[in-house]
Amino acid sequence: MALWTVHGDGRVTGTDAVAVQERLSWPLTVGIGVQHLVAMFGATVVVPAATGLPISTTLLFSGLGTLLFLLVTRNRVPSYLGSSFAFVAPLAAAREQGTAAQLGGVLTAGLLVVVVGIAVKALGPRLLEPVMPPVVTGAVVVLIGLNLSHTATDSFAEQPLLAAATTGLVLLGGVLGSGPVFRFSVLLAVLIGWGAAAATGALDPDRLRELSAAAWIGLPEFHGPELRPSVALLVLPVVIVLVAESVGHVKAVAAQTGRDLDGSVGDSIIANGLSTALAGLGGGTGTTTRSENIGVMAVTKVYSTAAYAVTAVGAVLLSFSPKFSALLATVPPGVLGGAALVLYGLIGLIGVRIWTDNGVDLTNPTNAMVGGAALVAGVGDLTVTAGGMQMGGLVWGSLLVVVLHPIMRWLRAARS
Repeated sequence: MALWTVHGDGRVTGTDAVAVQERLSWPLTVGIGVQHLVAMFGATVVVPAATGLPISTTLLFSGLGTLLFLLVTRNRVPSYLGSSFAFVAPLAAAREQGTAAQLGGVLTAGLLVVVVGIAVKALGPRLLEPVMPPVVTGAVVVLIGLNLSHTATDSFAEQPLLAAATTGLVLLGGVLGSGPVFRFSVLLAVLIGWGAAAATGALDPDRLRELSAAAWIGLPEFHGPELRPSVALLVLPVVIVLVAESVGHVKAVAAQTGRDLDGSVGDSIIANGLSTALAGLGGGTGTTTRSENIGVMAVTKVYSTAAYAVTAVGAVLLSFSPKFSALLATVPPGVLGGAALVLYGLIGLIGVRIWTDNGVDLTNPTNAMVGGAALVAGVGDLTVTAGGMQMGGLVWGSLLVVVLHPIMRWLRAARS
């Protein structure tokens, strides 16, 4: 039996949703995959750049990890597994101990996430309900979308005219467009903005020199892990964040598609853990579901896993071509910021939708106060140094809502 059935006649004449196990014609599916590739690229390469791990290797394992995710979830959950920003703090803190020690931390985190996923798979998603009810998963989705909002606005401010034009094009295509314009609104906006920047000399000259010097073909740089207890302790908070992000992603997709995906929660956690462990074995950073790609789905209404398979294959191919990686790196920050302004906002609203769809009572003091504190910590990117390691808003916000909400709820119930 075919993995995907063709949606309608395979064309893009309408704006109705393309289901998870459907696809458009292959040329159009490749186009959607390229759109996802452009969306995930910037964030996925930032993490290895910030931690000293090889970028091409990270791309390779993000692509392989995505294919593994689609296999483990049995083609039911659309997702791209790119670099997780939750790893920046612990990997940066472990950088002086060497690449092998850093990868040992990635491997440890991945294996622990797998253990959690197996428990959820065996005992059912209700295992997580006491600590991750809808109010928590909704808050985590909001955090995922809005924690990086400052990166969008900072990039926007670097090239405001170019960014404003890109944002306008995404909005016009997504709101007023139909057919190809609607489906490819993000990609078209990025390509037009990129072309305008090239025509006006707004591309970064350093990036252009790197593009000129880059080889067409090159092997990724592989490294092996070394397990060290000191680094393993650093990644323990990351495990909670990865599990929360996995659950939040499944809930976000369920909210967008109207499908009950509770049965896929365990599989998604296991797949994310396996992907992260695989990256740790070979030299990449830990992986997670990328919020930009959820935003692309929200804009285009194309939830097809076929598009993600294309994106994953594209990432693998890019990892063997420094030239094409350098080409994508020339996309101006204003263009990326203009597109991200829309995509990150859509993710935040999906989190709000999880609250409304599940009737979350925001007048309840536990929900309001814990959720509010977590959102401010995450969106404001609260960065605190603990034990010589800096942890940012995504980690603190997720930890606040995941850890404190069940405790405060229990204390309130005990008082009553």
